[in-house]
Amino acid sequence: MRTYLVGGAVRDALLGLPVRERDWVVVGACPEDLERLGYRRVGRDFPVFLHPETREEHALARTERKTGPGYRGFVTEHSPAVTLEDDLRRRDLTINAMARDADGRLVDPYGGARDLEARQLRHVSAAFAEDPVRILRVARFAARFEPLGFSVAPETMALMRSMVAAGEAAALVPERVWAETAKALAEPAPAAFLAVLRESGALAVVFPELDRLYGVPQPERWHPEVDTGVHVGLVLAAAARLTSAPRVRFAALTHDLGKGATPPAEWPKHVGHEARGAQLIEALAARLRIPVDYRELAVLVARHHGLAHRALELRPATVLELLEHCDALRRPERFEEFLLACEADLRGRTGFEERDYPQGRFLRAALAAVQPVALDPAERGGLDGAAIGARLRERRLEALRALCAARPTASP
Repeated sequence: MRTYLVGGAVRDALLGLPVRERDWVVVGACPEDLERLGYRRVGRDFPVFLHPETREEHALARTERKTGPGYRGFVTEHSPAVTLEDDLRRRDLTINAMARDADGRLVDPYGGARDLEARQLRHVSAAFAEDPVRILRVARFAARFEPLGFSVAPETMALMRSMVAAGEAAALVPERVWAETAKALAEPAPAAFLAVLRESGALAVVFPELDRLYGVPQPERWHPEVDTGVHVGLVLAAAARLTSAPRVRFAALTHDLGKGATPPAEWPKHVGHEARGAQLIEALAARLRIPVDYRELAVLVARHHGLAHRALELRPATVLELLEHCDALRRPERFEEFLLACEADLRGRTGFEERDYPQGRFLRAALAAVQPVALDPAERGGLDGAAIGARLRERRLEALRALCAARPTASP
């Protein structure tokens, strides 16, 4: 029985990155051997055990055999005869198919260290094509490692395209699509996830609402990049520079979905795209079972980002309505996320990357102006609930009138 450190821990150490977690492969053993040593079995589909002291995962070396379509169509086989090289061969990328033995020696049968040096995301073997989740994983690793100069190897991209053409991407289940997307949104360069999916053809299968945006023009005056799909990629990159919050990044990614449903006869204008976009996000969230907090923020941004951009021109009553629609008084943290996504929308345009966003400052000041407004007991006397609400709203409007009178008039 021999134990090897494998996968991401080996890769990240070689890159000089912090090691997030350590996984181990055990060669030359059977489940009973580990159980006798005090390991606790936790794997459902194949033998995975928790070390009795470190609680780190130890998996028996295994092979996989394709038996059906999609990522579930596999039979896993393990035995003391399975070698470390057999186990590493089933992994997705060469940079994830390295190991270290008990003495710290590197075991690298498929050239992972070479590809780390070359900054390439390359598949280990033709077996890559058997699991469509690997398309999403490669895109996610691109989102993680693009800042270090990594790109997808041409032969791996060609293989991913052939998988999509063969219908493998259509077998992806909603839970896996969203799980990989959520992880990618938390990576340093989430726009690379979008780019790799589109280049491979998988975007049209798993996110047709996003793929539909490419080639849709916008007014060049406000969008020098013109193409809506290009704009969305730039907005996602801008959001990643502004915040690490995946929720905000998702809202930035989906804020213009409605433009993909604009009749071509109306291009490059997109009247009513906000409402159309909100409906498309609702449908997308239902299909992929996206968490409620992601959906709610994305819908708010899709529906109201145009108002936010015009904040320096809005009447006080309209400013208050925007705060009310966003439930800003009760959920100021979410309103801050809304404003960050709107700022990303502005900065996600060619030449606008460093543009100031005074609308955000003004709307933050608007919320701060109405937050302390309250009625004292004497003012509430003799009023019912509706009258109290009307009086309170009028006081908030008074505060906003004073703020609006002093705001700047220029709007970028």
